[in-house]
Amino acid sequence: MPFISNTDKERKEMLKEIGVEKFEDLLNSIPKKFLLKEPCNLEEPYSELEITRKISNLAAKNISTEKANSFLGGGIYDHFIPAAVDHIILRPEFHSAYTPYQAEVSQGTLQYIYEYQTMICELTGMEISNAGMYDGASAAAEAILMASRKTKNFKAVIAETINPLYLEVIKSYIEGVGIELVTIPKKKGLVDLDILKQKVDDETACVLLQTPNFFGNIEDAFAVEEITHTSKKTLFIVAVDPISLAVLNSPSEYNADIVVGEGQALGNAQNYGGPLFGFLACQLDLARTLPGRIVGATLDADGKRAYCLTLQVREQHIRRAKATSNICSNESLCNLAALAYMTLMGKDGLKEVAIQSTTKAHYLADEISKINGFSIAFDTPFFKEFVIKTPISAKEIIMKLKDKNIFPGIDLKQFGYENMLLIAVTEKKRKCDLDELLNSLKIFSR
Repeated sequence: MPFISNTDKERKEMLKEIGVEKFEDLLNSIPKKFLLKEPCNLEEPYSELEITRKISNLAAKNISTEKANSFLGGGIYDHFIPAAVDHIILRPEFHSAYTPYQAEVSQGTLQYIYEYQTMICELTGMEISNAGMYDGASAAAEAILMASRKTKNFKAVIAETINPLYLEVIKSYIEGVGIELVTIPKKKGLVDLDILKQKVDDETACVLLQTPNFFGNIEDAFAVEEITHTSKKTLFIVAVDPISLAVLNSPSEYNADIVVGEGQALGNAQNYGGPLFGFLACQLDLARTLPGRIVGATLDADGKRAYCLTLQVREQHIRRAKATSNICSNESLCNLAALAYMTLMGKDGLKEVAIQSTTKAHYLADEISKINGFSIAFDTPFFKEFVIKTPISAKEIIMKLKDKNIFPGIDLKQFGYENMLLIAVTEKKRKCDLDELLNSLKIFSR
């Protein structure tokens, strides 16, 4: 882009046209306390070597989960990633590609997106998947908007047991849309089915359930689906952990209409919380309400297989009034990592990851419950994540164990649960890792 300079005369002419005397008049609406009163006093520019050293020193202050015994979860998990995944996504034709607008020069990108969509459909049992979302939270929010567009209803019923960060994103998405949010409280770590029955009616656009839920507990999706579909128009949205689908029921088995989730566990590192990618799949009759874009397969003029963007229902492509979303990116590189991971692992590999994660999680939970002062918060089946009640504040436990290079889990006080710790276990944990946490917790026994 060329640099366009303006003379003082030209600036005065522009200001006069706008209707102000000086540039500062344009800032009148900004409170004075936010205006810069002194020069920034920025340092002199660094050389490449100097800036590399500075950034490296700053980065070294972080403690990654690769260098600690980490039991952090809450939506982002420390699963093993085969080395081949990084090798594939760092190929220049994938790593440097922006977006597949020109199908004739983007066949490789379009093909892997198509294959990604296919695998998401196989995993969830749904008929169609879009080309990806920003993250699991935005996917859940977009699914609610989908349901409202399809049913023309404006009430969304949401289980309180979903990830609370999802709920915050959902509230932001529906701001100004006019959708009423009705939250169903939990009962013993699961959604209260009796209250759910009372809240679902013919004005309900959708019911959103997460299973395994935020606490790691496995919800009765069959019962929730039955309640949801007592109203013919109401759609059943389920948020899932993709790894869990290797051993738990596919959403299609309990007649989910839309399936969403966070895909980070599929071949993407935790990376201090991002980047992430969400997935969204649904039944075919909802295809026209899908956000984002969809890649399809066809035949070219020579009868050879070819790929193209089939549905592009975002405002960059069509009239804004007709668009279903304003998504600007599809997290394509993260989708490629997921595709490579699922291809390398296969059905048996995913199943092994799920079985090892849940087996080790149950071993750890059983052993923690034997420590005086500690107990399992919910007496209900869980997958790879569970909540324990602690004899002292969870924050105090976290801070003390951090000095031992152990991240014991997430303090749930920030979400309104005192003395509770959310612990996640993946297939990467060895028995010695689990026992290290157990022995460390024993010093807090009462």
